[in-house]
Amino acid sequence: MKIIETELKDAFIIEPDVFSDNRGWFMETYSKINFKKNIEFVQDNHSFSKGKGIIRGLHCQINPHCQSKLIRCVKGEIVDVIVDIRQGSPTYKKHIKVLLNETNKKQLFIPKGFLHGFLTLTDNVEIQYKVDDYYSKKCDRSISYNDKDININWEIDNPILSEKDLKAPLLKDSDCIFVYGETI
Repeated sequence: MKIIETELKDAFIIEPDVFSDNRGWFMETYSKINFKKNIEFVQDNHSFSKGKGIIRGLHCQINPHCQSKLIRCVKGEIVDVIVDIRQGSPTYKKHIKVLLNETNKKQLFIPKGFLHGFLTLTDNVEIQYKVDDYYSKKCDRSISYNDKDININWEIDNPILSEKDLKAPLLKDSDCIFVYGETI
């Protein structure tokens, strides 16, 4: 398992070792021993997006139920986007894009205090991810995918969005407040 630092502090890409032969392949998707953070994941989630051009996000959960995530695309292809919104972070309001698909088998670790979203590049996309806190409707938040202060070029003109994401506020108008270095 190869762990690759990203330009965003505390976020990283995981490239698993894939063992292939004429029967197929095997890979380890998570190992507490090899993982860089001392995290206990408590819930696994699986989502399906049926069409190309869907944006889901930007999402997070605020305190006291903020979440770290370990995400992978098991069917289809996405551009996964994460944004550091920890005030005082050297990478505050910076974002990265990572191509995740069923072929490259890469995973992305998203720390607490980050927004997360993705754009489907194919039809019939399935995402699986682990989280280190349970879902809380009370703490669930969305930020506008096209917030000019974050300035993500999604490279799509008319994405398909949920009602929740269409109505999402700008970061400056939200209660998504995380402080870099604070224990979350």
